[in-house]
Amino acid sequence: MTTLTLRSAAADAATPPRATGRRRPPKGKRLKYALTVAVFLLPSLIPLLAFVIGPMISAAWTSLHSWNLIGPMQWVGLDNYAHLLTDPQTQQAFLHTIFYIVGYLPLVYVGGLALALALNAKLRGRALLRGAYFLPVITSWVVVALVWRWLLSPSNGVVNGALGWFGIAGPGWWSDPAWAMPSIIFASAWKDLGFVMVILLAGLQSINPDLYEAAELDGAGWWRRLFGVTLPLLSPSTFFVVVLSLINGFQVFDQVYVMTGGGPNNSSQVVVQQVYDLTFRYGQAGAASALSWMLFFVILVVTLIQFYGQRRWVNYD
Repeated sequence: MTTLTLRSAAADAATPPRATGRRRPPKGKRLKYALTVAVFLLPSLIPLLAFVIGPMISAAWTSLHSWNLIGPMQWVGLDNYAHLLTDPQTQQAFLHTIFYIVGYLPLVYVGGLALALALNAKLRGRALLRGAYFLPVITSWVVVALVWRWLLSPSNGVVNGALGWFGIAGPGWWSDPAWAMPSIIFASAWKDLGFVMVILLAGLQSINPDLYEAAELDGAGWWRRLFGVTLPLLSPSTFFVVVLSLINGFQVFDQVYVMTGGGPNNSSQVVVQQVYDLTFRYGQAGAASALSWMLFFVILVVTLIQFYGQRRWVNYD
């Protein structure tokens, strides 16, 4: 009896267990489902292929050639990349872009956070104020850049006029190589404050008020609540703002083109401005395409580093 029992147990152990999960649908049904999804995605997939993926592939092919936009392409391989990596103007353009980001990002984040904290309080007319601060975000960059070019005019600008009332001689702003990039940074931060404010305000309103009450009962002051409660719980919104602002910062162009054109003396020349100049001023579409791909890889690496590092400081609980 014992022998029969042991043999039966051994046979049961050798028999593979039956699958308890749900069976996969037949191949025909899966194909039909995939085609259905593809049909619904076509309205967005077609523009994505036509205006994003297609031009990217075309630019990659062009970057391997010498082309003046008129004559036939000439194969040069990786020569465009090798030249740009050792080109002092390209290095300077990347340095100017990094300088812009270093000045722009803290300014727009701190300013947006201050506005979000102020407009999260119970104030009269706060809905109107939120709309007023968000208005520059939906305004054309050309309009904003022209307005700031006038405000920062060295001769008859409003800013230098206001400084003159206090006996301060205003700088040359966009006409001075030392102040051209700060002028662009001020204009950019002013325009984007409303966007950062809205994102951070949404994050603030998702924080449980009971946490502030508990911290206040423990004797935590305003600054302690800010650094101990608000900022840690606001870290997902902060992460989103930082990632998006860095990507936009590397692609800065409109305000530079309108306010300074990369000058004076190339003091505000950024990477995208150089791509534009290489293409339409110097007829070097191959080099411009190579520079575009170099910028793409820089943005990709910086973004991946941020996503890798978020696990250290972003709190999703």
